[in-house]
Amino acid sequence: MELDRQSELNALRPDLLRFARLQLRDAGAAEDAVQETMLAALTGSHRFESRSSYKTWLISILRNKIVDIIRGQSRESAATSLADDEEGDALLDESLFDPRGHWLPGARPVSWADPEASFEQQQFWKVFEACLDHLPPKTARVFMMREFLGFETGEICKETGISSSNCWVVLHRARMGLRACLETRWFAGAGD
Repeated sequence: MELDRQSELNALRPDLLRFARLQLRDAGAAEDAVQETMLAALTGSHRFESRSSYKTWLISILRNKIVDIIRGQSRESAATSLADDEEGDALLDESLFDPRGHWLPGARPVSWADPEASFEQQQFWKVFEACLDHLPPKTARVFMMREFLGFETGEICKETGISSSNCWVVLHRARMGLRACLETRWFAGAGD
């Protein structure tokens, strides 16, 4: 049984590493988080109760390790500004909206036929990861902290040194960028 868990853990390692890299955007920190996760899973395998899949259990351990790393990095270094991201994000908003904030005629989002079905397809998540990689790094970090790691807005602001209103703007821009990318690369037929 122990050997089976070890081989399953080794098989899931690439998925864990990909998840950690998306969250941390630092290959070394991602590798450390995955190693700590694997060690915790091996030493704490008796705590796995099979109420979820083994992969889900590992991801939850990894998620906690990532949150600890992000919080630790924030304490160690000065808060960074999102000013570098805002220049690239402004181009996205200007290309989709008129000066009054209404959709431009050709920029209106297309109707997504069945998004829930897409979420169940492994290829969708590969396209999503590629779209996420194309966001400016600091914008992607704020998005991942909110949507994947479950940080509250106040925590994100504290960890990144941005205001609450700036956080909401960054989240909006991240969602708009992801939506535009997914419409082009997935929902417009590329994922079929």
